[in-house]
Amino acid sequence: MTQIFDDAGVVHPVTVIKTSPLVVTQVKNVEKDGYTAVQVGYGTRRAKNINKPETGQMKGGSYAHLKEFRVEGAPTFAIGDTIDLSTFSAGDTVTVSSISKGKGFQGVVKRHGFHGGPRSHGQKHSEREPGSIGGAGRDGGRVAKGKRMAGRMGSDRITTKNLTIVAINPENQEIFIRGAIAGRRGTLVEINAE
Repeated sequence: MTQIFDDAGVVHPVTVIKTSPLVVTQVKNVEKDGYTAVQVGYGTRRAKNINKPETGQMKGGSYAHLKEFRVEGAPTFAIGDTIDLSTFSAGDTVTVSSISKGKGFQGVVKRHGFHGGPRSHGQKHSEREPGSIGGAGRDGGRVAKGKRMAGRMGSDRITTKNLTIVAINPENQEIFIRGAIAGRRGTLVEINAE
């Protein structure tokens, strides 16, 4: 993240996203596939690391990622077409999806915001423990489904809507989106126009 100033001198906190053109690898239609969609390839991968079925799927390309997007009506794309930053412009509202940072196995204080036990007399090692989890009564002598407990945290697909594109830098293939976007540096980000 960084900050940039607009023409009025107002500062905007932005996330800088590095992009490269998407290449259309497959076009699906209702007659053959039952629905309409466009499959695109992104990034590059060494050809020796791609097996023959993947090579056929990529139409001879060597893309690091393949992604399919549903489209309304008949697709206007053809195999080999490229989709670049010219699709977007400053001021557009977009929806951004990405995988959040993985945090491993975490306790209830970090994962769910529990307060823990009192830090006073009579407590030995229960400062960050979850406390009672029910057990009897309405739970029927079992742990109820959805009970907030310790466990794996992060690595979730996070979708943020109504984000604004502040600026686009076509020379460096960069797009500046106002606000924070889930994930670490290097996370693959999906940007959809609204």
